[in-house]
Amino acid sequence: MNNTDVADALSEIAELLELKDESSFRIRAYENASKAVSNLNEDVQALIERDELTSVKGIGKSIAERVEDLVAQGHTAYLDDLRAEFPAGVRELMRIPGVGPSLARRAYQELGVLNIEQLRAAAESGALAELPRFGEKSAENVIRALDRVRKRESRISLGKAMPVVEDLIAVLQECDAFQDLTAAGSLRRWAPTIGDIDLMATSSDPARAMEAFVGGPQVRQVLGQGLTKSSILTDNGLQVDLRIVEAEAFGSLVQHFTGSRDHNIELREYALARGLSLNEYGITSTETREIQAFSDEVSFYRALGLDYIPPELREAGGEIEAAGNGSLPTLVTVEDIRGDLHMHSDWSDGAASIDEMIQAAVDRGYEYVALTDHSTTIGFGNGLSAEQLVEQGKLLEEVRKAHPEIKILTGTELEIKRDGSLDFPDEVLASLDWVIASVHSGFNQTEEEMTRRVLMAIENPHVDAIGHPTGRLIGRREPYALDLEAVFRAAAKNHTALEINSFPDRLDLADRHARRARELGVMLTINTDAHAPVNFENIRYGVAMARRAWAEPSNVLNTRSFDELRKWLSRAAP
Repeated sequence: MNNTDVADALSEIAELLELKDESSFRIRAYENASKAVSNLNEDVQALIERDELTSVKGIGKSIAERVEDLVAQGHTAYLDDLRAEFPAGVRELMRIPGVGPSLARRAYQELGVLNIEQLRAAAESGALAELPRFGEKSAENVIRALDRVRKRESRISLGKAMPVVEDLIAVLQECDAFQDLTAAGSLRRWAPTIGDIDLMATSSDPARAMEAFVGGPQVRQVLGQGLTKSSILTDNGLQVDLRIVEAEAFGSLVQHFTGSRDHNIELREYALARGLSLNEYGITSTETREIQAFSDEVSFYRALGLDYIPPELREAGGEIEAAGNGSLPTLVTVEDIRGDLHMHSDWSDGAASIDEMIQAAVDRGYEYVALTDHSTTIGFGNGLSAEQLVEQGKLLEEVRKAHPEIKILTGTELEIKRDGSLDFPDEVLASLDWVIASVHSGFNQTEEEMTRRVLMAIENPHVDAIGHPTGRLIGRREPYALDLEAVFRAAAKNHTALEINSFPDRLDLADRHARRARELGVMLTINTDAHAPVNFENIRYGVAMARRAWAEPSNVLNTRSFDELRKWLSRAAP
């Protein structure tokens, strides 16, 4: 088992303990251990071999023993026994966004619900609404959650798909039969969720290339094998299709299979109006029937009279018109990011010390970073009191001396409470360099209540940014009800930045929302919300969402130099 597998197993233990209605202390212990393993900078196996597993914050002796079982045997009896206490269908229920372990337990124990189909029947019949402290509105929310599950049950998050495909490509590139090799489809467009994976390649020896593909270490099952197309199922359930094409048609093939479907439909209509037709093999003149193939996408788009359209923009959002009149944006890149303005240390719920986090930022070449540990009433982890925040600020003076190569801002990520008030008084916030306000609780408020709550934070002159503004967790929690248009207009008016959170299960703001915010003049900030040094690598996911939102470097606050950042902050000051 690798670190991800171990973390997933520990998270499942926490879910099953909640399903059993065990103590919150035990549940939180396994949640923290899962997070700790996810944030490790090295393989958990190495820690076990050095007998250092219990030195990791959040992993005590008993949990360490279960981790050792997982790594050595691929399972642990403790998890096996917990699974055996509940039918498999009940375990599935608790993972449905909007259901969770508590409702799954009640539906199972009080209504005898054993699976998703029975839960839907209970919701539609009114039985679910009759549960104490539940009601018709909650039952309607469950039905909507089940409908959403139906639509996306075959999709996984970008953050889970991308590393699998990158590892697969790295293995294939060891075979010299491959020349060009790239992912296509929604993965290449950096869509937040991914279905099946399409790989495109050229090859000097297609038979040997296909043998390498179907015989790789990640392959669970070969679904089909040929000289031009083969399909496999990876060991974590992803279907991957590989197509091999002649080099002269590679650009046409990649363009066609990158999509999106709507982009390609609009592109075909654009081409037909000019006497041309398109398919995966190239561009055909409708008059002469002569087909022209393209070895690269730049030439393909140029032949249509268009500038090259980056994959992230191919969503039928006006990109073809912009490519035709030369107005495509110069999209922000990872290299444009000059600092991270949202990160946590072990002073709150982070897995590393302040010095370790700062050093990781230095190693990335960042010019500046803001330390934004959680405030007291965050609802999870260890939030800082105002007194602890002052103490941390004093420590940062020493850290700055040790790291003169980077600017370190004092900051906080503080909770926007249900009534819209903030954890710290204005005089405390005024003493900080950077303030993020976020919602971590009370997600079931009405749209009016939640909008008022967020607007109050935006209107506070000391709040510089709103973190993960819609609260979504992809595949686990829907965005809370919020009048985004009102939020965007208020943010623009009050000089408050909105975050694109780069954690792969957040990616919040979503691309379409970030685009609208940008159009209304809102400054975006792309942050990792790092809880460990390894999390800084997630910046590429946030940048991808910004690119899908048509964002240029000028639209993103932390592409600016430190002096420019301070100038922007001084404009925001009361």
